[in-house]
Amino acid sequence: MAVSLSLSGNVGASRWQGWLVGLVALAAGLVFAPLGLYVWAGGGGAEAGAAGAGPARAAVEDVRISGCRVDPVSRRVVAAVEVAGRPEGVGAYVVTVGFREKAEAVPGERAAQALVKVPGVAPGATERGEAVGPVWPAAAVPWCGVAAAEFERAP
Repeated sequence: MAVSLSLSGNVGASRWQGWLVGLVALAAGLVFAPLGLYVWAGGGGAEAGAAGAGPARAAVEDVRISGCRVDPVSRRVVAAVEVAGRPEGVGAYVVTVGFREKAEAVPGERAAQALVKVPGVAPGATERGEAVGPVWPAAAVPWCGVAAAEFERAP
């Protein structure tokens, strides 16, 4: 028994195809609408810098760890963070500091992290803050490093 599907004169097939086109369009809208909103909400990359100055440099370049020690009383790791001000103006930095036993990251191992906020950093000025990490084992020497940094310009 052979079944043939003919578009001419077959009302049921054209109605089925119309529903199929509608469902495909709906699925495409559900998939691509959030992607479009995500891109739109991102605000673009290069225009985020100062006008005419080109793209802004990464905030990580303004941050360095000037010290890494274990507090003798609490046995917590303390990282001294130094932040150099940007020429764009006064702003605040949020720095993510990572704590490990070795400078080289071990694949698959997640390092402990802590956040430190350094507010009111003026252009050309150097401000300091401390990130307090986890309780550290007595026999291990800690390594502290900048995992990430963000700069937010003051209004």
